[in-house]
Amino acid sequence: MSATDPSFLPVPGIRLATAGAGIRYQGRDDLLVLEIAPGAACAAIFTRNAFRAAPVTLARHHLLHAAPRYLLINSGNANAGTGQRGLRDALASCSALAERAGCRPEEVLPFSTGVIGEHLPVERIAAALPELLGRFDASAWPVAARAIMTTDTVPKLRSRSFELRGERATVTGIAKGAGMICPDMATMLAFIATDAAVESGILQSCLQSVADRSFNAITVDGDTSTNDACVLVATGALGNPLIRDAADPDHAALLSAVEAVCQDLATAIIRDGEGATKLVTVLVEGAVDHDEARRVAYAIAHSPLVKTALFASDPNWGRILAAVGRAGIVDLDIERVDIALGATRIVEAGGRAEDYREEAGAAVMAEPEILIRVSLGRGEAVARVLTCDFSYDYVRINAEYRS
Repeated sequence: MSATDPSFLPVPGIRLATAGAGIRYQGRDDLLVLEIAPGAACAAIFTRNAFRAAPVTLARHHLLHAAPRYLLINSGNANAGTGQRGLRDALASCSALAERAGCRPEEVLPFSTGVIGEHLPVERIAAALPELLGRFDASAWPVAARAIMTTDTVPKLRSRSFELRGERATVTGIAKGAGMICPDMATMLAFIATDAAVESGILQSCLQSVADRSFNAITVDGDTSTNDACVLVATGALGNPLIRDAADPDHAALLSAVEAVCQDLATAIIRDGEGATKLVTVLVEGAVDHDEARRVAYAIAHSPLVKTALFASDPNWGRILAAVGRAGIVDLDIERVDIALGATRIVEAGGRAEDYREEAGAAVMAEPEILIRVSLGRGEAVARVLTCDFSYDYVRINAEYRS
């Protein structure tokens, strides 16, 4: 398998199964259970939205009290904005799986995605479990990626193999997300596993570090979900010496492979942004620090005026200039700001570049992948954010979402 091969590799110690529970969608699987081998380490990060969904609250609680044996994921219903009943429903779903699987409810982590404000149909989930638990398969990653989709148009599944002490280790992950994407921890939902043996604390720091450079550096529409969650499991089935700290010679290889999978999944989410026609990279250089660079990048990436111009292939560079100017950078010297579309410089010394031609900007904007590059001329810090355009379909999809 090459370093860029998007095909999947099963992860020893992980089995998956899906079923159609009729939660919201008819004629498709909308329930996934991921089984984790005993002795595995598990790391997770969750949304920081104050209205976090019931399954997020319960999953965080369960992680404090037990090592997970199962992940229970449903699509079509977010079980968010549902109060105490939502917590009871999430726990009842975990209990139903635990009773069937012979474990404690605390060993089940629940995850949900879909419409906010509707109660979870626990009875449908419980009714689907007997059939589902009878068909666990280590190779079921592709059907699992489809089962967690909502407004996604394609499943998101990526793998990498890497070497540890002469053995081939594996990282495989799935994710879902197309709208309400501006993660403040991870992404809509992402589940990643490796067969490497990793100490739980190191696994957690690995996940946080990687998420900050991948899932936390993308935006479709600036909306952070109530249900965002990302899980990284290390089964230890490879049998390698336990990776205990960042100084371990195997840590860099693990980190690189996990980041490659997460970067691929994050990019896939933006490519599949609701109604998106273009993949856009906003690169901000020359900032005082990383936070400043990110602030400018997100000001551009979140601008509806910039995003609609991207859809129209209109090189209306004044919209980009205005976004940089309102990013809140103290004492910004506009005469040191340069802006380019791809290799075409459009702004230098705070104004239109003398050699800029509209047809050159239009040619860049017509491409399916676009680079917006901003140099602030203030320092050495850099930030990169992936985003997409806003099309007519984005409005249609979100206007019709509950119909």
